[in-house]
Amino acid sequence: MDTVQKTDPEVARILMGERARQEATLEMIASENYASSSVLEALSSSLSNKYAEGYPGKRYYGGAEFADAIESLAITRARELFLAEHANVQPHSGASANLAAYMAVLAPGDTVLGMDLSHGGHLTHGHPSTLPAKVYRFVSYGTEPDGSIDYEKLEALALKERPKLLLAGFSSYTRSLDHGRLSAIAEKVGAVSMMDMAHIAGLVAANGLPSPVPFFDIVTATTHKTLRGPRGGMILCKREFAKAVDAAVFPGIQGGPHMNTIAAKAVAFAEASTPLFHSYAKAVLENAKVLEQELLRYEVNLIFGGTDNHMLLLDTMSSFGLSGKESQEMLEAAGISVNKNVIPDDPRSPIDPSGIRIGTPSITTRGMGREEMREIAMLMCEVLRSSGKKAIVARARKRISALCRAFPTP
Repeated sequence: MDTVQKTDPEVARILMGERARQEATLEMIASENYASSSVLEALSSSLSNKYAEGYPGKRYYGGAEFADAIESLAITRARELFLAEHANVQPHSGASANLAAYMAVLAPGDTVLGMDLSHGGHLTHGHPSTLPAKVYRFVSYGTEPDGSIDYEKLEALALKERPKLLLAGFSSYTRSLDHGRLSAIAEKVGAVSMMDMAHIAGLVAANGLPSPVPFFDIVTATTHKTLRGPRGGMILCKREFAKAVDAAVFPGIQGGPHMNTIAAKAVAFAEASTPLFHSYAKAVLENAKVLEQELLRYEVNLIFGGTDNHMLLLDTMSSFGLSGKESQEMLEAAGISVNKNVIPDDPRSPIDPSGIRIGTPSITTRGMGREEMREIAMLMCEVLRSSGKKAIVARARKRISALCRAFPTP
């Protein structure tokens, strides 16, 4: 920061402000986490300067000896970590990984069966505002009132629609998926099977959750979130799809890969293979269950009934009489960062929906455990039931500041 401070104090001021915000806030956005100093160091390395279009041994630029070495290492580590037949570590994000996966196996107009956004899916799983939805025909499936997926109903829909791609995965679904059943449905209708495990990749890597890799033809993921790596994506696939996937990533949707980010991915994959990371993933899941139990004790309406992973979806409108946006703003004033989120068949706009999504990855990285989860649940409910009374919010803010000091960011 010293160099930036000298050359561009305005940028330095903003960066220091963000650092201070992270230190003084309980980060409970389920998709966020803290990367290690080793990951951050790799991100800021001299590989930031290097163009390396193509793949190891087949570059369109010279001087790629070390680019080849780092990408080959990242590929090997990804394959070993997830027991995958093939890995592509070049996607810039989870969204671009999904787009490349679609491009690898679909033709324009082909049908994709994916989870509805309001029932837990992701924007790139077929929301009308996205590019994939303008290229392919998406048909959505949802959850039952109890939060489960009716696989018989899903199979009947697949038999009716005959999708070219059966897509699993989620951004705000908190329950487990039956990987074997989904794969079997895809096989029955002659579809390629794909799962987006962006949210749970770190939990899968640490054997905290069952791996989808053996069951699906293609698995996409992000390398941040629960994996605690740099912002980026990757694609794992069966060997028979390797050539098509690689061609879809480059030159299909991307030019030069970000070699510094690939170096940081390699570091993150190594970190995720350690016993320390396995203990971390276990703690993430345990903390989420404690939060679930405490929030239920405070009579909070949890969408899908609870959680099997690292996140919870709260219906704040029915629980507190507050919209998701109002809840997000009130909690932020108290020092807790969350995100507003739609709930199944939400009658409200996505700009101001009926719920919020919370998660335990970041606060677990800070070292918080069961007792802290109980206190956080209590403070959240106090704030959301405070009717905006400044004294209550200020009291919660004071306690949250103390938690943040006791458990500093990495």
